[in-house]
Amino acid sequence: MDYGEGDAITKHDWTQWLDERAAAGLIRRLTVAGSPQGPRMRIDGRERLAFCSNDYLGLANDPRLAAAMHAGIDRYGVGAGSAHLINGHFESHDRLEVELADWLGVEDARLFSTGYMANLGVVGALVGRGDTVIADRLNHASLIDAVQLSGARLSRYRHNDLADLEARLERASGERMILTDGVFSMDGDVAPLAELVELAERFDAWLVVDEAHAFGVLGQTGRGSFEAAGLVPGERVLRVGTLGKAFGTAGAFVAGGAEPLEVLLQRARTYLFTTAQPPAVAEASRAALAIVRDEAWRRDHLAALVARFRAGVAGLGGLERMASSTPIQPLVVGEADRAVAMADRLDARGLLVPAIRPPTVPAGGSRLRVTLSAAHEVADVDALVSALRECTNIV
Repeated sequence: MDYGEGDAITKHDWTQWLDERAAAGLIRRLTVAGSPQGPRMRIDGRERLAFCSNDYLGLANDPRLAAAMHAGIDRYGVGAGSAHLINGHFESHDRLEVELADWLGVEDARLFSTGYMANLGVVGALVGRGDTVIADRLNHASLIDAVQLSGARLSRYRHNDLADLEARLERASGERMILTDGVFSMDGDVAPLAELVELAERFDAWLVVDEAHAFGVLGQTGRGSFEAAGLVPGERVLRVGTLGKAFGTAGAFVAGGAEPLEVLLQRARTYLFTTAQPPAVAEASRAALAIVRDEAWRRDHLAALVARFRAGVAGLGGLERMASSTPIQPLVVGEADRAVAMADRLDARGLLVPAIRPPTVPAGGSRLRVTLSAAHEVADVDALVSALRECTNIV
């Protein structure tokens, strides 16, 4: 049975579908961590050197965040107990929103419980039936789902292809929205923001940028893709950020102008109809934001590790090094079974590097998705490069 990713599967076909995925090397498996997030972790009872986390600045196990969360629990308890608009919006939430807006130089910020919910909320609040969202083909799954749930027409342009985007904008009806990742999660490359801003202004379109893999990492002060590109977002730009990556905590936010953020407060279903994140998590995120702002050495060290890794894997046979200068460093190997075999070989050497396979990436584009963290050391990167050299002879 040839089921696509979005096709319905009846319970009578489950066994066959699972068997077919297993035969194609596409079955996903959980691993269980028995230690804090970090470069060295205990996974499934074994010690590993991990290159798969989005903890880009090494803050997930920072004692200052833990102390802030403990203090938050002492003051506010554990759960928020309600949605933000009932009685679940605590002082810590409010202060975090103000501090995020100040950091980004925008009028307002709105907290969401997850990045997925933030993307669903912002798209669904601003467009609907009769409108058109023009989205990059390599956008995160949450952005695709966001458009489909909004009821707006989805038009997908070729990855970072500005001519294709412009042609689709010309044909679009209703309210227009350009939707893109700032840093693409599987390729590690960045969106051409200057050109996207120009097109958004010319066509009077919203520009919504998912900065999940950019905030905290890109730009001199970590303010993301726009800072790295030397741009100041305009009134029709909204940015989505997650707190569970470079910030090391959990949750997400949307940042931008006061009026569209008020619309989100009134209309975003994933904000209105869910319990707020624990207020103690917001306290930990406030501590993380202070570190992101003050400790530029983390970004400098991370950039040096990225450069060292790219130099080390240059020219390795059987591995396509993608054009990424971000902490996401994919190595394309081709077919799924080969990617799994290489990941297994690395795992046998104590290195955790995930094999990414269809449907997450296109057929023939299976890869090892290496991610680097400021918590890694130079010796860690050298150990990975050495192991990759040993593994490239797998057929």
